[in-house]
Amino acid sequence: MDAIMMNVSEVAEAMGVSKAYAYKVIQKLNKELQDKGYITVAGKVNRKYFMKKLEYQDDSRREE
Repeated sequence: MDAIMMNVSEVAEAMGVSKAYAYKVIQKLNKELQDKGYITVAGKVNRKYFMKKLEYQDDSRREE
């Protein structure tokens, strides 16, 4: 089972970017969540929100 939160290493790996850039992404996403009234954890981001915002679901693989 995947954890609810993703750390910087997981974000960096998922995006194929450096950890420094992953930290910036996490900060941006956490700011969005805070503005919506959610509680955030520094250095981690909600996995579902991350996937939703970056649209990692490949719709082209859907069978028609």
